Amino acid sequence: MSSSNDSEKPRKKSAFSRRGFLQGVSVTGSAAIGTGLLAPETAEAQSAPGVVSGEVPITLNINGKPYKTVAEPRMTLLDVLRNNLDLTAAKRVCDRGTCGACTVTVDGKAVYSCTLLAIDSQNQKIQTLESLSEGGKRHPLIEAFVANDAQQCGYCTPGFVMASKAFLDRTPNPTEQQVREGLGGNLCRCGTYMGIRKAVVQASQQMKGGNRA
Repeated sequence: MSSSNDSEKPRKKSAFSRRGFLQGVSVTGSAAIGTGLLAPETAEAQSAPGVVSGEVPITLNINGKPYKTVAEPRMTLLDVLRNNLDLTAAKRVCDRGTCGACTVTVDGKAVYSCTLLAIDSQNQKIQTLESLSEGGKRHPLIEAFVANDAQQCGYCTPGFVMASKAFLDRTPNPTEQQVREGLGGNLCRCGTYMGIRKAVVQASQQMKGGNRA
């Protein structure tokens, strides 16, 4: 049985302390980060072939003209059109490839420019709404949209016009039902669908005269 004197003896100080442990972790962690021990995946990604970081030069063929700019590989065609080249007709609305407001044509096909990488759009023929009113002469589609009140707030209109252009290029004499089906990938929150369909049919009649640029 221990005496009362035993309880009064000073305890030996432990070699381990919470402060010492934290200091050790701080020093070791800093050294590990500095030597790359804690980031093998990052180092591997940077050295992997084909991985590009930062901006790179690209050339886009837009409306029959070459446009040279620099862009990050992750930038979409929509971003480059609007932010780098000041071609702002294509609108950013949903940014999810569902509404069609950013529609342009690529090699004659209507596409959502928010779903394409600009770097992958090189060596392709891109057409935007700006091309349909060059030289002060408006395309029959634009005239028909105005004549049939086929626009209200206007956010969806550029996409609808470009989708209609691609549609009429492959279906030059459509019925309203064919127009309805052909433009099914574009949405109008204002509900001007009737005016849009009439505009496309009217434009098809006018475009028979040869103005299909």
